[in-house]
Amino acid sequence: MDPITDVFRTLHVTAFGQHRLEATAPWGLRGGGAENEEKPPNTGKHRPPAELAHFAMLSRGNCWLNVEGIKEAIPLTGGDFILLARDTSIVMRDSPRTSPKSTFREAAAKAKSNVAHCGGGGAPTTIVCGSLSFDRASLKPVTQLLPNFILIKADQARTFALHNTMQSLASEMADQVPGSEIVATRLAEVLFIQVLRAYIATEPERKQGWLRAVFDPPIGTALTAFHDQVGAPWTVESLSAAAGMSRSAFALRFKDLLGQTPLEYVTEWRMQKAMQLLEQRDKKHVDVARLVGYESDAAFSKAFKRVVGASPGEYLKRGLEDHRQAQ
Repeated sequence: MDPITDVFRTLHVTAFGQHRLEATAPWGLRGGGAENEEKPPNTGKHRPPAELAHFAMLSRGNCWLNVEGIKEAIPLTGGDFILLARDTSIVMRDSPRTSPKSTFREAAAKAKSNVAHCGGGGAPTTIVCGSLSFDRASLKPVTQLLPNFILIKADQARTFALHNTMQSLASEMADQVPGSEIVATRLAEVLFIQVLRAYIATEPERKQGWLRAVFDPPIGTALTAFHDQVGAPWTVESLSAAAGMSRSAFALRFKDLLGQTPLEYVTEWRMQKAMQLLEQRDKKHVDVARLVGYESDAAFSKAFKRVVGASPGEYLKRGLEDHRQAQ
């Protein structure tokens, strides 16, 4: 199994707060950033920054986008899609000269039947907006793959399927018929993966972080070997052999690309898989330990607590408490 597919299999994504914005010129809205954060429904608990992302697709008209950290305004046209991390601030408006008067969150609060309106009555622009929430076991994979800002232009590869999924998701969340919630959750997972696939397919973006390591021939080969058999007794020697490199050269290149040693990566990813398996609640701790490469439950529990900050039992108990609070 290649590393990207393995990461995709760990993701669990929920969509919420989706609405259609009908804006008419002049209009301008601020979005993103902690001060404009929209909370998932039916929960009062604090959510760490990595648990949220926001998305928007321009379905009609044109507008300008300003993104925190990017100097120039970005022109958007129909079919363009953006995904941004929770702490990334943006401004969308009909013209670079228009000052934003409100936030996306404030506009959404006034929505009727999931349709919000803003602006002065001029040229129309339609934007489908929403947010994504990730469960605890998805956090590390999300931070590996998700930059602060992704722009998928309408004419890029893989966007046709993304547009179809977005339309289906909008329909499910608008109709609210029996089964809509579970269908919307599945579609949100598909949407997120399609966005990431389109992002990965853009050649310049492969040069960053974890993806750079995946597409590096020797390190990527070692990562593929590991992700294909997470429970195997991996060592630096066996990983370097898979990469076709000497032990020392492999260890140096691995840390240069990923910012951690090979065995730190192995341990962290094993714990990600363990969290996923534990949350399924159909396996004993000792079985989970063996599946992720530990001979004893004690060694597994020690590694789990070191990486996750809680024992496997405490982790599951915390998850149950979070679930009860969300009811």
